[in-house]
Amino acid sequence: MMNSIFLCFLCFLISAFQETFYKKHLIQSITLSSSNQELLHVKETLEQEIDRRSEELTNAHNLLLNEILDNHNYELKILKSKIDLEKNEEKLKQVEAYEQLRAEFFANISHELKTPLNVIFSAQQILEKNINQTLNTTTKDKKYLKIIKQNCFRLIRLIGNLIDLTKIDSGYLNVTLSNNDIVRITEDITLSVATFIEDKNIELIFDTDIEEKEIACDPENIERIILNLLSNAVKFTPEYGKIFVTIKDNHDTISIKVKDTGIGIPLDIQDKIFDRFIQADKSINRNREGSGIGLSLVKSLVELHNGTITLKSSPNEGTEFDISLPCTIAPKSDICENITPQEYSYNEHIEKIFIEFSDIYFN
Repeated sequence: MMNSIFLCFLCFLISAFQETFYKKHLIQSITLSSSNQELLHVKETLEQEIDRRSEELTNAHNLLLNEILDNHNYELKILKSKIDLEKNEEKLKQVEAYEQLRAEFFANISHELKTPLNVIFSAQQILEKNINQTLNTTTKDKKYLKIIKQNCFRLIRLIGNLIDLTKIDSGYLNVTLSNNDIVRITEDITLSVATFIEDKNIELIFDTDIEEKEIACDPENIERIILNLLSNAVKFTPEYGKIFVTIKDNHDTISIKVKDTGIGIPLDIQDKIFDRFIQADKSINRNREGSGIGLSLVKSLVELHNGTITLKSSPNEGTEFDISLPCTIAPKSDICENITPQEYSYNEHIEKIFIEFSDIYFN
């Protein structure tokens, strides 16, 4: 009996010990498991932080590297720009020197040409006077003298244009403004060439929507502008065509239009027509004479009046030049007494017409 109770008690103790050991082991296992999870969590957190810091450092490194590269490229661009600028400045100096040399050449050659031309023209005038006083003159003599005279006028026109263009390039050509009736000036110039134009079987029509309009202008240069445009119109208008000169008052500006029913200007050169040495007729056997500097000079003279000139043209339908001049009045203190075209001597005025129309051959 005692042995049975002892055995039972022993079994109970063993069972209790086992249970206690198991609980301890379970608690320890739970504690270790909890610690491992915390460690794993801490480890994961640290790894994430390390990855984040590493990424930040990589990004910062890349940004710094990119900034250094950008600065380097920027410095290279600045250095290249400086080199290009120095090269361009050198080229510009060369171009300016060339242009200066060219301008001086044209100025010198123009003045050199005037001397022999004056001698030829003077001789022609003496011969013409003697022939007119001689009864035994032939038609051929008069014809040859007329050819000499016309070609003298052509050279005078060409040389004058070259000299004026040289002055414009050098900034020495100025207009002398005075208050004048632009309607009267334009009408008188137009009517003065009516006979010459009608001799070519071309009808000249003048029209204006105002009777008078006083503006600040240079009458002599206005005359050159209009005569040049009219001579161009005559050259490119066939027989029985028409040339229109119209004036329109736009209040702030005055518009002077010279329109013809001629062959027009090719589309491919219309944007260059005011450039120097550009000619509408570029064929080898040109039917119309001209140096290609007249319209360039006209544009410069218009701009010296603070005006503009525009072109409208269609092949085989005609050409229209539109001059727009500001309707300003010159202060009395700035006015120089100017000679208007109406006050020129008749011979002087006719000579100017012959000079401007020298590229046109009349019968």
